[in-house]
Amino acid sequence: MPLIDMPLEKLKAYQGVSPRPADFDEFWDRALAEMNAIDPAPTLQKVETASRIADCYALTFTSTKGARIYAKLLLPKKLEGKVPAVLHFHGLSGSSDSWKSLYSYVSQGYCVASMDCRGQGGYSQDVGGALGTTYTTPFVRGLDGVPENLYCRDLFLDTAMLARVVMGLDQVDEARVGVTGGSQGGALSVVCAALVPEIKLCAPIYPYLSDYRRVWNMDLDKGAYEGLRYYFRHFDPRHEREDEIFEKLGYIDIQFLAPRIRAKVLFGTGLMDTTCPPSTQFAIYNKITSEKDMKIYPDYGHEGLKGHDDIVFDFLAEL
Repeated sequence: MPLIDMPLEKLKAYQGVSPRPADFDEFWDRALAEMNAIDPAPTLQKVETASRIADCYALTFTSTKGARIYAKLLLPKKLEGKVPAVLHFHGLSGSSDSWKSLYSYVSQGYCVASMDCRGQGGYSQDVGGALGTTYTTPFVRGLDGVPENLYCRDLFLDTAMLARVVMGLDQVDEARVGVTGGSQGGALSVVCAALVPEIKLCAPIYPYLSDYRRVWNMDLDKGAYEGLRYYFRHFDPRHEREDEIFEKLGYIDIQFLAPRIRAKVLFGTGLMDTTCPPSTQFAIYNKITSEKDMKIYPDYGHEGLKGHDDIVFDFLAEL
């Protein structure tokens, strides 16, 4: 089989090459304190569907910088005590999954919430305020300002606020909550489990937003990571600020949040992934200290991993 990255035995020991800011933990502790001081003021509006098993709602809540965030929320029609919950996050530029696709979790007797990422393909607000370019992939938005104004910092906090809102519902058992998603959604699953250590299960699929310098070193700063190439070419063409740029990206590099995870984790990774290279995924996985497993698909790239949806469904059934 051809290699697009390092051999598997090296991947299993790989720890990443991007720099970790010295005040990384303090940065995220301050961010969480800011988020926890916000009244999310959640609202639920009933949405009529033909489902015989689910009551469907449009959930909105306030997150950082005053943005109103939208999520689809479903509850079983027949509730017997408090139920587990699954939080779902979508891929780059997309939006929350369809009502129909979320019914499978409701059929298990779960609550399920699928969040629109701010300013992407759904209804969540991006309230702006970033300095510099806002043209390309979202992780460079705010790169010219203070790290507190990085787009992904607020996006990451949105996941924690969603968890706070859902776990606060009378119908939900806050001790039985899982998270899942693919690509950007995989990244946000890792982030949510890291920022909300009460999360019990985490099932990311080929997560994004990790080890930016490794992506650049591999000449894969294109597609989902094209912001790196765009930013350097237009704003630092001689790479005079290269170290500064990669260090600032370190605040939103999810490999450095991974040690905070206490959930049981199930990864899905394709070794032919040229969108989110395997090494960038292993940089996350290798830093997780909780119980974990990785399902590896040697011939698959950034695509549907055959049979993996069923594996994730069975994994989340542990809730």
